[in-house]
Amino acid sequence: MTTLNSVPARDDWTAAPTGKVGRNVTPWEAEFPKDVWHARALGIAARSQVTVHFENITRHWLKQLAKRWARWRLTTGLTVESAVLGTKAVESFNAFLDSTKMPVHGTADIDREVIEGFLAYLHTHSAGATSHRTRIGQFNTFLLTMRRHGWVTNLPSTAQIYTEDYPKETARQPRALSEHVMAQLENPENLAKMPSPHHRLITLILIRCGLRISDTVALTQDCITRDKDGAAYLRYLNHKMKREGVVPIDEELERAIAEQISYVNSTGNTGKRLLFAHDRVDVYGAGHISGSSYSAALRRWVRSCNVTDENGAPAMVSPHRFRHTLGTRLINLDVPQEVVRRILDHDSHQMTAHYARLSDTTIRRHWEAARKVNASGSVVELDPDGPLAEAAWAKQRLGRATQALPNGYCGLPVQKTCPHANACLTCPMFITTADFLPQHREHRVQVVQIISAAEARGQQRLAEMNTRVLDNLDRIIETLDNEASAAPNRNQKEDDRAGR
Repeated sequence: MTTLNSVPARDDWTAAPTGKVGRNVTPWEAEFPKDVWHARALGIAARSQVTVHFENITRHWLKQLAKRWARWRLTTGLTVESAVLGTKAVESFNAFLDSTKMPVHGTADIDREVIEGFLAYLHTHSAGATSHRTRIGQFNTFLLTMRRHGWVTNLPSTAQIYTEDYPKETARQPRALSEHVMAQLENPENLAKMPSPHHRLITLILIRCGLRISDTVALTQDCITRDKDGAAYLRYLNHKMKREGVVPIDEELERAIAEQISYVNSTGNTGKRLLFAHDRVDVYGAGHISGSSYSAALRRWVRSCNVTDENGAPAMVSPHRFRHTLGTRLINLDVPQEVVRRILDHDSHQMTAHYARLSDTTIRRHWEAARKVNASGSVVELDPDGPLAEAAWAKQRLGRATQALPNGYCGLPVQKTCPHANACLTCPMFITTADFLPQHREHRVQVVQIISAAEARGQQRLAEMNTRVLDNLDRIIETLDNEASAAPNRNQKEDDRAGR
């Protein structure tokens, strides 16, 4: 086996799996020596990226290994994007070697000291960036693949990256689009302004199905399948997980897909039966539109429709945020987490749990912002920044789940039994908000009727008990009504101060 400390001009292992036959040259034999690979020349249906670049890896032995790794990944079905990420990690290692005086002339010289130096280099140049962890993870995969497949025999056993070498992952920030923004994006008048029928349908699929953009643009015309009851599903290839996925769709989206198929077939571009086949034909043939071209069109459309966030600033919209939005919407609708995981085709519950955390954060924010009153109509003040804020919110969430009421929430610890036989409107642990004003008004009508009937029958005790409830209801409704009427004025004042 040839080691890579001194690589000859032509390495035996750089040849393609199939040899030359006469004057015929296989695509891999033609592309492998180049510093830039074109995916379509290799027969790979590239999506958002179509080229892999090696020109910045200046060390011949390292470049040859990077190429072999990229070729292996592509032939196992991974995307061009995956090969690009891996190549960039090797490129970063090459740049690190350029910046150091360490005597690294081949794989035999990559020991733990070199690895630690590379980790320090990455921290200096990309700390805090998403690429930081990605570069480490990709280079670790590079080392493991070389060792596992025996591509080199002299890689030291200390050339390893451990779990503790990765930087601490920062808390994921919410990426779901707000309903204020989504209302503008889903407005039929705005959707009609998107000039390309390709892009309009892609937008609908992203919003309603939560697919990744790379999987969406690669859909084929046979993407609709049905169950035994005739219900329609969108069938797609999940390139990240390398498996087929299905997601239920409604009749409107099914009709839109049928119309898209008719449109594509009318253009004559039916060679590969692609749903989003573009009209341009290059030297490698016609393929589907790229994810990057859709992303650019999405940004232009958002600007042209003047889509803004709640503060009036231009909304930041990207294809993947539609996926986060669908996940958050489903969780907020109390769809079981396992069902959400299957719809989004997550490989683990951990990713889906992120949407559940976002849902809880949203609910908590609204709860803390809402004016809360107790059974006597007095305002209840809860400190969201107090030392027991997290514990108090956990108690509220538990109370909502185990002691739900039609007109508010119970603040009694679940370990206790309620001592009040009457309705919660006479309970000191009762808390309610303006969300329940309709129920309070309806309840008041019923209480007035009960009091009138009790007085007519001479049932003074029953009348007195319900009179207390009526008094509390009147105070609650008055307090919450004042809050509801004051809210628009506050919002107007905030808008005035903001100059809107």
